[in-house]
Parts: sequence; structure tokens; C-alpha cells
Amino acid sequence: MLDKSEPQSSARASGPLAGFRIVEFAGIGPGPFACMMLADMGAEVVTLDRVGARKNLKSAAGRGRKVVELDLKDKGAVAQVLDLLEHADALIEGFRPGVMERLGLGPETVQARNPRLVYGRMTGWGQEGPLALAAGHDINYISVTGALAAIGPAEKPVPPLNLVGDFGGGALYLVVGVLAALLEAKSSGKGQIVDAAMCDGAASLMSMFFDLTAMGRWTEERENNFLDGGAHFYGVYECACGKFISIGSIEPQFYALLRQLAGLSDEGFDAQMDRSAWPALKQQLADVFRTMTRDEWCKIMEGTDVCFAPVLTMAEAPRHPHMAARKVFVDRHGVTQPAPAPRFSRYGRYRQPDNGLARWKIDGFPRRDRARRIDTFVRNRGIFAIRSAALICDDRAARWRHDDHGTAAPAELRILRQGPSTRFDADSHLQL
Repeated sequence: MLDKSEPQSSARASGPLAGFRIVEFAGIGPGPFACMMLADMGAEVVTLDRVGARKNLKSAAGRGRKVVELDLKDKGAVAQVLDLLEHADALIEGFRPGVMERLGLGPETVQARNPRLVYGRMTGWGQEGPLALAAGHDINYISVTGALAAIGPAEKPVPPLNLVGDFGGGALYLVVGVLAALLEAKSSGKGQIVDAAMCDGAASLMSMFFDLTAMGRWTEERENNFLDGGAHFYGVYECACGKFISIGSIEPQFYALLRQLAGLSDEGFDAQMDRSAWPALKQQLADVFRTMTRDEWCKIMEGTDVCFAPVLTMAEAPRHPHMAARKVFVDRHGVTQPAPAPRFSRYGRYRQPDNGLARWKIDGFPRRDRARRIDTFVRNRGIFAIRSAALICDDRAARWRHDDHGTAAPAELRILRQGPSTRFDADSHLQL
């Protein structure tokens, strides 16, 4: 059981999850994204990665972590990981079913050491079922849910990047599941397995469309519905400059304002919800929007109740006045990235660094005084990578090297490679 009663110091993480300790087994896609969110909300996240992985520490999804590199095929390293998990609140892994069990780190083994541990498992197909052991990617997982078939032009489905499977149906459902299990564990004293599958989550995201289909308000033909580009009042249009704008004038009062500001006086536009009229009205509206540039349409419609916005690229988005005013994007280490979300009224978007593993009360890890020395050294010297496979600090066998600076680190610094958020935040609160 973790001791969360220790008063916070100036080096502790802040946020609603401050004091919760999470061990992440390094992966790609939804797992790191979920751990990024948990770290952004104040959780202490330690990532276990393979020796020599050399992950990009400037990535948004990798921020806010302490990284430990080790060889999980080494039984000694596995034993040390079990020691670490004994003092954690949650574990997150994204391997195929059975991998963690073969490593000796399956749920039964880990929860025997720590019954309160929440064991988060992120996969595409889930822990069981005919496809559970098959390889796949986001596009495959959403293919069997009805989601991919519903997205794109009439000619063929179009992948919605990997937003629906990896992140919407994967990472977000993993975060919700882990937080729910952590909340329940506080009352029951027992952890549990969270089986977060992208095919499950993506199917869940389709709930409204299954409802609309049951009510006779949705067809399976693409570009034939009011939210899939079929309706003239909900879609993307090209402007005279070759750039695009979006409108979503569904409600009658918003549609009336669209007609007013776009000069749509033709009586044919009276039939807003007549599906048979939509193709012709879309063409007329497309011709209207091509008469002016995107910037000119923004001056007329942006900020009104038309439900209008310019379609911006990733390079343009950070410069939009609304996004800039809310500081939705930040620059860290020369990299533009989305800031933490959501925002909390008593924490804002602040996050402080943490001293790492020192307070996890594990024999062999640095004492608190050493942790302060680690923090000071990292603040002054930069980022380190572990060369040996061992997890526990051993002054007699430390094999650290200083990354790209040519300075040897003290023996105490054998444990962590600091992530970018920790390095950047070392001196004060970081306001994003």
C-alpha cells in the first residue's frame, strides 16, 4: 500500500492524480498517449523500456516520465520490476496477450505481491476472442466496428487518421478504465484487470449512430447522412484561395443565419432536411463559397452562430487567435505540441517535476537526500541514459554515461533518464 499522506514538497508533481504511481511498459500509440494524460494530471509515471531504446524524449506522448531501461529477459531485472510494482497503484502494458505472463509479470503474479494494483492492458483485439493473438493496426480494429465503413466519400471508406482506434477507442477508454478501477480500489482494497481493446472502444464510440440507425435517421450509404458530408449544411467547402472552411448549421436558427450571411435566397434552400435536395444544394453552396477566400469568409462568419470555422493545418492551428489565447499549443525543446487537457480549476495546467523513485520506499533505491542530488544534477547537466540492464542503484557497479555532454554522472544517477517535462520543469512550476 502506498503512503500518499506525505506532505508535498516543491519538487512534487501537482494535479488531481498527484501521489498516484504508475508503471508503464513502453509501447507505441495508445499506451504512451494514455500515460501522457495520466502524467499531465499529476501521476508519477515510470516507463520501463528496453536497453538502448533511445526513445525521442521531445515527443508529446513521452512527456512527464522517468525512463528506466532494462532487459526483461533477465530474471534479476524482472525481480526488481516486481519490487517496483509492489509500491505502484497501476500498471499499463500494451503487449499481445500472454507476453506479460511469459515474462513472469502477469496479473496473478503481480497482484499476489500487490493486491491493490490496477492492471491496465491495452490491445487492439482484446485479451480473448478469435483474433486476440493476431497482428493489427488502428485501421483494422475500426474496420470490424462499423466505424470505418461510415467515414469517407461515397466511393470508398477513408481512414480517419488513427484517431478513432488508437486514441479515441483505445487510449481514452484505457484512461477511464484505469481511473475507475483506482477509484474502486480505494474502497475495496482490491485492484483488477482493465481489458481495454480498441475494437471495443471504437464500437462504443459508434453508439449514437447505432441509435440513429434504429430510429430510421441514418443509412449505411456514405455521404447520405446529415453528419457524414451528405447534407449541404454540414460539411467542408473549398474557397477561392484553395483553402477550406467548415460549416455545421444543423439547427434551424443557425441554418437561417447561414442563408443570410451567404446570400442563399433561393427558395430551394427552404428544404433543409430533404435528402433528395441535398446534392443540388451542396453544389450551389460550393459555388458560393468559391467566390471568396477563406480569410474573407472568416471575416463574415467566424464568431457567429452559423457554426463556422476555417479548416487549419497543423502548422496554422497554433496561430489561430482562439487557440493562441487559450494556449492550446506550447513549444517545448523547439517542438510545438498540444498542451495538457483537460483543465482543472484548482490546478490549472501546472505540473511540477518529481524526485523519481526515491519515495517509492524500495530497498536499494536512492534515499531522499540522494534524490535531491539527482534532481540537482539533472537540472544542471541534462538528460542521461542507462547503459546497464540493472534497475536498482548500486554504487559499486554504476555504468552511467552523460548523454552528448561528455561528463560522467555520479554513481547515484544510475536509475533514471529524465523525460522532457521533468528536465524543463526542474526550477519551477510549468504553466502551459
